[in-house]
Amino acid sequence: MIYEKSCGAVVIHNERDDKGGLKRYVLMIKHTSGGHYSFPKGHVEVGETETMTAEREVLEETSVKIHINERFRQPVYYKPRPGVKKEVVYFLAFTRHTEIHPRPGEVEEVAWIPLENAMGLLTHGNDKHVLELAMKYVEDKYKQ
Repeated sequence: MIYEKSCGAVVIHNERDDKGGLKRYVLMIKHTSGGHYSFPKGHVEVGETETMTAEREVLEETSVKIHINERFRQPVYYKPRPGVKKEVVYFLAFTRHTEIHPRPGEVEEVAWIPLENAMGLLTHGNDKHVLELAMKYVEDKYKQ
C-alpha cells in the first residue's frame, strides 16, 4: 500500500455590508482534471510541516496569503486509486487578501463563493463534511 499525504485549507474571507452585517465567503477551486470543486490542497514536501504545506499550496493554487487557525485540523482519508491510501489534512484559515489567480494547468477556476452557496458546489462527501465542521467551528468561535 502506498501512502500519500496532502494538506490544505478552508479559507474564509469576511466582508461587512452597508448595514454592518457580516458576509462570509469561502475560497474554492475547480480542478482542470475532473472539473470538480474543492478546497486548495497539495502534497507535503520534504521538511515541511502540515501548516507550511497548507500555506504554500493555497498561495500556489490561488495567489492568496492566509493565516491558519491551527486549532481547527481535520484529516480525511480515501483511496484515490487501487493500492493508494491518501490522507488530507485541512485547516481553517482566514485572509484579507481577496485577489485571486488560478494556477495554470492545475486549477481551472478560483472563486470566492458565498458561504451559503459553497456546499452545493462541492462534489465529494469528505469536502462537504470538512466544510460543515469548519462552519460549525466558525459559528461557535467567531460570532458576529
